[in-house]
Amino acid sequence: MIHAPMNASLITELCRHIERAEEEPSLTDLAARAHLSPSHLQRIFKAATGVSPKEYAKAHRAKRVRQQLAEGTSVTRAIYDAGYNSNGRFYEESRAILGMTARDFRKGGQGARIRFAVGECSLGAILVAASDRGICAIALGDDPNRLVRELQDRFPKGELVGGDRGFERTVAAVVGLVEEPRLGLTLPLDVRGTAFQHRVWRALREIPAGSALSYAQIAATIGRPKSVRAVARACASNVIAVAIPCHRVVRTDGAISGYRWGVERKRALLDREREAEVRAKRVSSHRAAERQD
Repeated sequence: MIHAPMNASLITELCRHIERAEEEPSLTDLAARAHLSPSHLQRIFKAATGVSPKEYAKAHRAKRVRQQLAEGTSVTRAIYDAGYNSNGRFYEESRAILGMTARDFRKGGQGARIRFAVGECSLGAILVAASDRGICAIALGDDPNRLVRELQDRFPKGELVGGDRGFERTVAAVVGLVEEPRLGLTLPLDVRGTAFQHRVWRALREIPAGSALSYAQIAATIGRPKSVRAVARACASNVIAVAIPCHRVVRTDGAISGYRWGVERKRALLDREREAEVRAKRVSSHRAAERQD
């Protein structure tokens, strides 16, 4: 049996090997390098990092592509430098990696069409933005103009288009989610992030309305109990308020802290969700009593 300290050292070395490799190493190659069976390596790698070797390699390639394109590197060079062995393989994944074409990403979102609208809800101003893949931002604040400027900063050369009547229904659905989170949201999301961030955000969406987990509990849920700070950073990186409910994560002592859109809004969201759950339970109990009568 390989002990935990040795595991950590081994996994760190394998991560560096994956990052340096010109092409993605296979699980068999990595297992041979570690002198372990593929199944055992897969198990300890996922326990240590929260993702499989293949997912780690994919996330690292995506990160390298984003960095190089942001620096102005040509699309072809960025693709091959990141370890893709063909343009076709990259373009199969490019939408999920970048949320737009590689050339649009390299140009600061140029050509990306982002519909948006700013409205009002009980928590103040609300901005909803969507790409052709789904909702890519839900932001809350006091100053509508600031919300729009922040969206422009994310897509400095994108085509930001005011929402039409059809988009008003999307905004109404999002406002409805803010006011009554138990209703949920069936609209598609355009979620962009690393493999680790996606694991955290999926875990957040599984927290029922009216409940809250600590950062440590989320870390344990995704199989990364020692990554509490990384979980907190992933929550802070979320740009889709309420639909990805990072407000349902609190400190271990239950204290409310750290919310992109203001601690008071976080407290208000948690309070209204808890109150809604209490009301729902009362109604359910009342109906059950009526049926018995």
